[in-house]
Amino acid sequence: MIFKFLKFGIVGLSGLVVDFSITILLKEKFKIHRYISNSAGFTIAASSNYLLNRIWTFESNNPRVLTEYTTFIIISLIGLIINNMFLYIFEKRLKFYMAKFFAIMVTSLWNFLANFYLNFTH
Repeated sequence: MIFKFLKFGIVGLSGLVVDFSITILLKEKFKIHRYISNSAGFTIAASSNYLLNRIWTFESNNPRVLTEYTTFIIISLIGLIINNMFLYIFEKRLKFYMAKFFAIMVTSLWNFLANFYLNFTH
């Protein structure tokens, strides 16, 4: 489980880059509201993370890819709620992007445990 968590963390770092890139682009360049930008970055990163985690972290051979992806996205959407909740809490004391970083750290623990126990169990 620890090795999978480390791999999940590496994939998560790639997702962090995707998430922040999309969020910054939408928020700073296109002036889209910060929570909408945050949600878009999070959702796009979740999709890229699914693919990388399926192939590399969990080495899934589950033929029900659509079911597995849907479960991953549902877990990620619950994570998005957790992420925005903690972003709201942390932003009261920190600047937006630092608050976003800490919100991602909290959400990552949820995402790993839920996927480990509920999704990639085969």
